[in-house]
Amino acid sequence: MTTAEVQTPAGQQARPQSHVLDLLIRIAGGVIAALASILSGVLEILLSPLRAGGVLLGVSIVVAAVGNYAIGWFARTTVGKGSAVALPWMLWTLLMLFAAGTRTHEGDYLISGDNWVALVMILVGSLTYAVFAYRMIVKPATVTTVTPSNPSA
Repeated sequence: MTTAEVQTPAGQQARPQSHVLDLLIRIAGGVIAALASILSGVLEILLSPLRAGGVLLGVSIVVAAVGNYAIGWFARTTVGKGSAVALPWMLWTLLMLFAAGTRTHEGDYLISGDNWVALVMILVGSLTYAVFAYRMIVKPATVTTVTPSNPSA
């Protein structure tokens, strides 16, 4: 018997399991989620000043809500731990803080204080991660009922 094979109690051999491959998939999932949060944040920053006829469109708000929830779900699913949402959330928030305080060569801010769409986008994007994390923490308890094997006894 090799070290990868495990004997089950019934004497049957279980399939070999590759813990290294599982670990690599989890690490890759975390890295992809982190990169996706950065790309999503850049896209949201670029979409925040989008206008149609002089009116700000809230496209970046929708992208932030849907994208951040999807990234949180992907991180949780691939890494297999609820805390996996922390890295994408942190990177996205740091990117937003950086964009709010950074000026372009022309002196403009990437996210200005008079752009209500950008401010709401930051709020909604961060709250989306927070709600996702909260829902993972507070899960409804599963109720198991035990029925006796012999109800007449």
